[in-house]
Amino acid sequence: MPYNLLTDEEKRVILDKGTERPFTGKFLDTKREGMYTCRQCNAELFPSDAKFDSGSGWPSFDATIDGAVREVPDVDGRRVEIVCARCGGHLGHVFRGEGMTPLSTRHCVNSLSLDFVEG
Repeated sequence: MPYNLLTDEEKRVILDKGTERPFTGKFLDTKREGMYTCRQCNAELFPSDAKFDSGSGWPSFDATIDGAVREVPDVDGRRVEIVCARCGGHLGHVFRGEGMTPLSTRHCVNSLSLDFVEG
């Protein structure tokens, strides 16, 4: 499957597991209806109705499309990394038990790892 061409900054985040600066991502304040997709392979990842304002500085979602996001232990040993299940691209991290939503789950995602399809 061909992947989308990535900018150097997108490669730093998606391929090299980097992080964009907080409060700078293009999808932080997006409130439109639609689907957030993987910037690298276009897989559907997060429905817009799962997005919430966590105050963390990154787009946050309390739910994913079933089977679209894989969780792996982070190299720091403390966090859980989330990656696109289709292409393995780095998305961010998942945190549980914070109580911010009824699901008490926060997928903290880099905007650079995402695209958005309105609808």
